[in-house]
Amino acid sequence: MGKILVTGATGNVGSHVVSRLAEAGLDVRAFARRPERAPAGVEAVQGDLTAPESLEPALKDVESVFLLWPGFSVGNAEEVVEAVARHARRVVYLSANVPGADDTHYAAIERLIRRTPLNWTFLRPGGFAVNTLGWAEQIRQGVVRWPYGQASRALIHEKDIAAVAVHALTSAGHNGAAYHLTGPAELTQIEQVRTIGEVVGREVRWAEQPIEEAREQLLAAWGEPAFVEQALTAWGSFVAAPERAVDTVQRLLGRPALTFRQWAEDHAADFR
Repeated sequence: MGKILVTGATGNVGSHVVSRLAEAGLDVRAFARRPERAPAGVEAVQGDLTAPESLEPALKDVESVFLLWPGFSVGNAEEVVEAVARHARRVVYLSANVPGADDTHYAAIERLIRRTPLNWTFLRPGGFAVNTLGWAEQIRQGVVRWPYGQASRALIHEKDIAAVAVHALTSAGHNGAAYHLTGPAELTQIEQVRTIGEVVGREVRWAEQPIEEAREQLLAAWGEPAFVEQALTAWGSFVAAPERAVDTVQRLLGRPALTFRQWAEDHAADFR
């Protein structure tokens, strides 16, 4: 098997992809803005997908690419995808499951990839369990103030996304596949907070946040009004129409997806 380039190699998912590939003895190259943060013993190169000229050298002798796009807009994605297609044969793209949202940057990048001769696989996870780290300070204070407490999702552990990515990168039968990925069970946001509290040994209560207040807070943090509105609309939709768990992880990996409680146990130190 040829060399595998992992973009976003020091992030929540990419770092696990790099580690799993390295532990399997495969030839992996980590591409990151801060390559010194890559796992020890792995070839790491400095680069940024928003500066495509830094990608070309990293693609030398690369057969497969794990692609994680930084940011909320398409930007120069076409240039990046074309560079990948010039050098590699296979790409596994970390997209997202956004039902009916063909105007997202995820969908736009999928369309760019489909137009190339690359063998492609799209990973479309639903909610990331790791995003609940945004509650860490509030968890420590004992009250989480956030909107849509009854929104229910089957949050997925980043380790499971990485495991599926490695499976798609290293085995046959995934060309042209788009995999919807979730955790094994649905929990409301109130239940998620309660679970984290139980794991860290602290009683935590939920305080429903007004939507306008949440909008202002997210605009200050993200700076992308369109993405903020998409996020709020999606979260609100999960109140009446919960994000249902699917068994894709189990079908592909031959084991159940990791639970939200297992995720919380893995990250307990982040909430203490």
